[in-house]
Amino acid sequence: MFLNHKIPPPIVMLIFIGLIYGSTNYVTADVFPYQNLLSLGILFFGLGFMFLGVREFKKNKTTINPLDPEAASSLVTSGVFRVTRNPMYLGMSFILLATSLFHGAWMGLPLIILFVVYITLFQIRPEERAMQSLFGAAFDAYKAKVRQWI
Repeated sequence: MFLNHKIPPPIVMLIFIGLIYGSTNYVTADVFPYQNLLSLGILFFGLGFMFLGVREFKKNKTTINPLDPEAASSLVTSGVFRVTRNPMYLGMSFILLATSLFHGAWMGLPLIILFVVYITLFQIRPEERAMQSLFGAAFDAYKAKVRQWI
């Protein structure tokens, strides 16, 4: 087993949403014009990345289970995966940004960075070790062309 933990990334994202929301109890929330509209746009952008990533996995008939990357039957490099190797995690990061903006929780910004670091260390790196093991040179070529995040 390649993964260092068993916490599904959507649960990790929900925990960080709670932390961002909770941070408003300690720091005064900021309000600015078009705050809700901006946060809604970023939310849809993040959901779009997630949806497009899942759609490509389904189209290629491979697993979307982040806790079992060894079950991948193909290396997906099409669609949104031409822009980022991790569209679902990038989408989650945008959702956290939308949450932070919506609540005016500027303390959420360091939490988003912490989320990115956590997901990179405990989810992306183990997944990429699995992809390397499964797809070898094809994964090396893909990594050379497409960034991990953006």
